[in-house]
Amino acid sequence: MDNNIAERLNSAYRQMAEIRQKNPSVIPTAQLIAVSKTKTAAMVLSAYQAGQKAFGENYVQELVQKATELAHLTDIEWHFIGPIQSNKTRDIARFAHWVHSVDRLKIAERLSAQRPLDMAPLKVLIQVNISGEASKAGVMPQDVLALARQMVMLPRLELCGLMAIPAPAIEHDNSAAFAAMQQLSKTLQQEFPQATQLSMGMSDDWQQALTYGATMIRLGTAIFGARETHLYE
Repeated sequence: MDNNIAERLNSAYRQMAEIRQKNPSVIPTAQLIAVSKTKTAAMVLSAYQAGQKAFGENYVQELVQKATELAHLTDIEWHFIGPIQSNKTRDIARFAHWVHSVDRLKIAERLSAQRPLDMAPLKVLIQVNISGEASKAGVMPQDVLALARQMVMLPRLELCGLMAIPAPAIEHDNSAAFAAMQQLSKTLQQEFPQATQLSMGMSDDWQQALTYGATMIRLGTAIFGARETHLYE
């Protein structure tokens, strides 16, 4: 086991506990997703051995490779968090437990159609372009409810909530974007009470995200260290 990974994980979980103690509004069941993009299966295994069960992948090739190599870990949970191309949905539907980055009906339909019948429905989040960036994936906030109404009709998907990657902010202050996502999540839950998950916050701003109701934070560098240049980038 890589002791550095274990120490970083322990540190992150300690910080989460401290934030909960100081801020009663923090979701007590908030989950840490260890983003293993560009990292090896051996490093994922080290994190798993340190107690981490949920891992995030940005690239389909890596998801398939690591999920296959670590298939003997029956309680590991794979979260696909990257952009989705139509020709890659079959592998995502086969290997992921969660998909955070659904932003159009066509992708949702393909994931539902391609989810194996012997697997539980695929848990999905709608990705929201909360900062209105032209270069970033995600549905616009005003279109979330319309997409959600279409997605809940798909038989092999389970709509669980929302995800966002706000634009980088000065001194990592994303409070406005996080507050907007928190309100959008509440609006979604008024119509779809089961959609309670709110995935937001990464290595630079996750502490702030927790105070705005994040139920999932996505930590890569904070757990695994700096990323290398990657084949699929």
